[in-house]
Amino acid sequence: MSPKRRDFMKSCALAAGGVLAGSYSISAKKQGFQGNNLQEMPRRNLGKTGERLSVIGLGGMVLKDMESKRAEKIVGQSIDRGVNYFDVAPTYGDAELKMGPALKPYRKKVFIACKTTQRDKKGAEEELHRSLKRMQTDYFDLYQLHAVSDVEKDVKTALSSNGAIQAFLKAREKGQIRFLGFSAHSDEAALFAIQNYDFDTLLYPVNFTCHFRGNFDQKVLDEAKKRNMGILAIKAMAKQKWSKEAEREDYPKCWYEPVTDPFLARLALNWTLSQGVTAAVPPSNEGLYKLAVILGPRVRKINPGETKELEKISKYLSPIFQA
Repeated sequence: MSPKRRDFMKSCALAAGGVLAGSYSISAKKQGFQGNNLQEMPRRNLGKTGERLSVIGLGGMVLKDMESKRAEKIVGQSIDRGVNYFDVAPTYGDAELKMGPALKPYRKKVFIACKTTQRDKKGAEEELHRSLKRMQTDYFDLYQLHAVSDVEKDVKTALSSNGAIQAFLKAREKGQIRFLGFSAHSDEAALFAIQNYDFDTLLYPVNFTCHFRGNFDQKVLDEAKKRNMGILAIKAMAKQKWSKEAEREDYPKCWYEPVTDPFLARLALNWTLSQGVTAAVPPSNEGLYKLAVILGPRVRKINPGETKELEKISKYLSPIFQA
């Protein structure tokens, strides 16, 4: 380990108050945001919305199945550290029930994004109202079509005269939604959605392994940038498909192998947040989320040397998404 790498990892360990203890791996049982030496969390413009979001957001899956008091503590600590972007969905188990009450005291200070997997107007309306109730809020800052993957079944259906988009527009007129967006794992479906509706935001996998090994993301990102969409990233700290089944037990909420090494995590976040991305949502693990919050203020534009290093590392990895 180089001195530079060693010093960096030790500084992360100290800032985390023991989160990166021992070998600096992340343990879901050792969390904390102790330490006053953390820098202020940067914020960036979210496309054409006029909003500014923290470069790290809290995904609702982190709070899934968690005790309410612990969820409240994590949310409060996150806000103290400058996080103002919170993302949730009905498909994340009881995450709405945990995140909603925890965010209620801070509602005017935060940007809440929610989603629906419903593609018809009636289904989307029902799910929206249920989510508003569970989240204990009168409105969502961003409401998204969730997990768009098929042009016909997802995009064309949702954008039809009886599709979910009609529910979105009606809710926006009532003040229940401020901005409209979608999330996707398919370049074909994402491109079609971008080209056929003026969405405000895109939530998409922007990951170094997928980019270098899977030839994934560039067309979609280029198209979104042309339209000045707000680009939100998932999977920034994904490493590859699970290679060792036993290790999955340490990260039960992660369907992919996450980046747990702080040095590599910083490079991965640097790369993702250098692709025109406003904010990244870390893996659904409390320790890894807190690592990302620690690293957020240290994010810098990726340099050519770091890019080459990530490209070299990716040669030995299996991408979770491919074009």
